[in-house]
Amino acid sequence: MQTVWCGVINCSVVRACMLRVAVLFVGLFIASTSALGATPGKVVQPRVVTEPVKHDSDDPAIWVHPTEPAQSLILGTDKDTDGALYVFDLQGRILHDKVIRGLARPNNVDIARNVMVAGQQVDVALVSERFAHRIRAYRLPDFAPIDGGGIAVFVGERARDVMGIAAYRRPADGATFVIVSRSDQFAPQQGYLHQYRLVDDGRGTLRGVFSRAFGEFSGRKEIEALSVDGEAGHLYASDETFGLRKYHADPGVEDADDELSLFGTQGFARDHEGSAVLRREGEPARLLVSDQQAGELRVFALEGPGVVNGQPRYLGRIRYAARDTDGIDLTPVALPGFPQGLLVAMSTDKTYHYYDLGELLAAMIP
Repeated sequence: MQTVWCGVINCSVVRACMLRVAVLFVGLFIASTSALGATPGKVVQPRVVTEPVKHDSDDPAIWVHPTEPAQSLILGTDKDTDGALYVFDLQGRILHDKVIRGLARPNNVDIARNVMVAGQQVDVALVSERFAHRIRAYRLPDFAPIDGGGIAVFVGERARDVMGIAAYRRPADGATFVIVSRSDQFAPQQGYLHQYRLVDDGRGTLRGVFSRAFGEFSGRKEIEALSVDGEAGHLYASDETFGLRKYHADPGVEDADDELSLFGTQGFARDHEGSAVLRREGEPARLLVSDQQAGELRVFALEGPGVVNGQPRYLGRIRYAARDTDGIDLTPVALPGFPQGLLVAMSTDKTYHYYDLGELLAAMIP
């Protein structure tokens, strides 16, 4: 093949070189996605759609069984004054004996792993009960309540309607924290988020010890979705219609309350919603965020080429069938029916959609 030196100042030669490079990169991208069995830009369809909840599906969480992947569970909130925490199997069937009913508008749910309770490490489902101004905690997988009736949040403040929730386990000492956001009504623009340390009271009941108030708020809509990168120790908060905010998840580090980054301020159709961190061995970490009104996921690199001073870099978008998605969760662990990992997304038809994670990533529009 003829070699052309592009250093020569010749417009036609430069254009030819640029075209060759562009064709090369497009070819490599198409080849890589074709190998995964997907076409960039296609609308990815779910492999499973759950049975519908009663009122209004909102936020999911994935609990991966530590020894039997097929027994893993999907949790989802049914957001209503007579709401519930629904539990599904990997085929999308409701496990009625595990559903927690009678919750006062449960908003978001997250999983805290290896929490010390009654001298044992257990996994815990944490639910924000909005109109009761509290966090509920349930032991997994039997869903026994271990919160003494609930952990009160935003105590003494005017804005107490808790919405978003995210768990963080500090590697240094195994301490478990929960971070919560709230409705915008009467909420401050400084100290919008609160953080609590979960501690066993010595009798097998979890209590919340206030750690800090932190985080900025644009004042535009609200901050609901929260997600934690446990390995890096970072929290991501979706300031709806404004952007994504990045903070330290550990309240004990130096300058813990400083905002580390503001990104994703352009390109979203309207609301910045559910988010989830993807870490897989041998790959740079990524953040997936629901672009709610666009019916898409936006993907940001959290490390690797182009990430300077920890500022996440936009990689592309993924079109999928879930409608007006508020919440998402993901796991890179291979599960039955989802060999490349699982992403669960809420859809406004009262259901949750299960997607193969690899299929989604292969369909990304760069």
